[in-house]
Amino acid sequence: MSVRVDSWLWSVRAFKTRSAATAACRSGHIKVNGERAKAAQPVKVGDEVRIRISGFDRILDVRETLVKRVGAAVAAEAYVDRSPPLPTPEETALLPRRDRGAGRPTKRERREIEKLLGRD
Repeated sequence: MSVRVDSWLWSVRAFKTRSAATAACRSGHIKVNGERAKAAQPVKVGDEVRIRISGFDRILDVRETLVKRVGAAVAAEAYVDRSPPLPTPEETALLPRRDRGAGRPTKRERREIEKLLGRD
């Protein structure tokens, strides 16, 4: 059995609303098995769903397809979270930051930032 990716993300409580999950799909923040996902893309057991939230990836393996929103305990059993740990505040303080009001980074600066953060 398969279910829409936006509906599944909403039902496992990755997003507060289904429309927020749909918007994330539209903006390219959701990937299913390494490919950008549209909101209506089907998700089945065994698929890998990557969610980009606040600059960090959340990696979820689908264990169960849910159509309706369920309690937090049941939702936690519907996926396996393989996300890397978030950096501690001490680690984030060491990361270089752009000056506020410096404008958008140039293409060269953006590539250097991506390389520094390890997102090739």
